[in-house]
Amino acid sequence: MDELTASSGQSRAVLVTGGAGFIGCALAPQLLELGLPVVAVDNLLEQVHPGRARPAALPEQVGLVEGDVADPHVWDELLSRVRPELVVHLAAETGTAQSLTESTRHATTNVVGTTTMLDALVRHDAFPNHVVLTSTRAVYGEGPWRAADGSVFSPPPRSHAQLEAAEWDHLDPSGQPATPLATEAATAPYNPSSVYGSTKLAQELVLRNWSASFGIPLSVFRPQNVYGPGQSPHNPYTGIITLFHRLASRGETLDVYEDGEINRDFVYIDDVVSALAAAVAAPPDAQRVLDIGSGVRTTIHDAARMIAEHHGAPEPKVSGRFRDGDVRSAWADVTATREALGWEPTWSFRDGSAAVSDWLERGGFLG
Repeated sequence: MDELTASSGQSRAVLVTGGAGFIGCALAPQLLELGLPVVAVDNLLEQVHPGRARPAALPEQVGLVEGDVADPHVWDELLSRVRPELVVHLAAETGTAQSLTESTRHATTNVVGTTTMLDALVRHDAFPNHVVLTSTRAVYGEGPWRAADGSVFSPPPRSHAQLEAAEWDHLDPSGQPATPLATEAATAPYNPSSVYGSTKLAQELVLRNWSASFGIPLSVFRPQNVYGPGQSPHNPYTGIITLFHRLASRGETLDVYEDGEINRDFVYIDDVVSALAAAVAAPPDAQRVLDIGSGVRTTIHDAARMIAEHHGAPEPKVSGRFRDGDVRSAWADVTATREALGWEPTWSFRDGSAAVSDWLERGGFLG
């Protein structure tokens, strides 16, 4: 552990795991408005933070503890000085494809890191008043699909053999083409199709059981594909929008996987932060699970076209390549989140994508 600002010597604080990451840096200004010291715990992974330097986007008022959430000694040292009134649990390994070959790493951070934190909170009698978890839409896996007869089913993950045969879309149990549906936390079943999604589901369940046992309010959010200024341009495993902008700015032809019709719900970072801030301002009585998304699905081909056009790059090429563990369709029904938080997503993909390009250009990451 390298740094903890003097202000965080006070006993009460807001604690943010993974607080030096993309969402943590964007959320920090909102948390500082609560009037308590904000302490971020982050291992400054080289993959995300080259040189393992403190990110410039993290406000200087935030105390940064460099440490692994799965290390009990980090928690013992921190909780001997800090009593968290609020815990925002962002720390996670997030690479879908990477989780297939580094499963232990993902499970250690996402699952063991969570249980290590919870054990430490109990050990130090440092129970917070509210825990906020950012989970992921990956817990839904392929999500719900409507069969030809109108029934709804949850297909299993697409196999490598299916993808090699270019069988992109799911068929219903009778072998007829099926239609993807939006996910909604109250109705969509768990059905992760990646190791990453499975570890995040385990993280959810552990926290839900722990919080219920100790009577601590819990907010679980399942964000869709979060993007925006501040997302690491160095991490090859996350941030397809950032990657597309960097390639297109060099005049390269964007490679669009499968048949181009993979679709995602791209939700801009400001909309994610406003949802989390609304949740912090109005904790639940017990537990709630909500989705964060734009509510709009965009095909990867359309996203690539928009970005290529923005930079005057060639028309994207649909290559038929694929990535094991990817889902075909993912977007959220955010009606429940709107109603619970009085929240509304406001950023269109076109505007958000342009903002990413502007940020990358200012940072010298384009061309």
